[in-house]
Amino acid sequence: MTGRITLREVTDTDLPIFFGHQRDPEACRMANFHARDRDAFMAHWAKILRDGSAVVRTVELEGAVAGNVVSWVHDEERDVGYWIGREHWSQGVATAALASFLTQLQERPLSAHVAEQNVGSIRVLEKCGFVNVDRVEIAGEPVFELLFRLQGS
Repeated sequence: MTGRITLREVTDTDLPIFFGHQRDPEACRMANFHARDRDAFMAHWAKILRDGSAVVRTVELEGAVAGNVVSWVHDEERDVGYWIGREHWSQGVATAALASFLTQLQERPLSAHVAEQNVGSIRVLEKCGFVNVDRVEIAGEPVFELLFRLQGS
């Protein structure tokens, strides 16, 4: 990867950039994600930012917002997820961001859910030490989701 990755607290000015990232049709296809409209997106992020269990960071590449990485508690397990703008794909940004985030978030185990066709994200998780532990059919969807887990060291 060329360039420097930093993680920082999310600010309100990051949200329109995140909104644009989640509207990208190719990213949505890869993640098996249905993009939200602006109001639903902002409401979702307001909920994330109010969640006391959430750890939320903006990913910057050389000072520009490249995406986000988030961890939250769901069904009694701590999950982690990330979204990187397509203009930063295949540059090592997601791997560097997740690896840095994992040094800040010491809680283990961590789980990550990824659409089976999202080979880029699967590779990021594997590079960061996550192991595929399950394959689950997504109700009402023609794809499977893989469950990855990172155990304590």
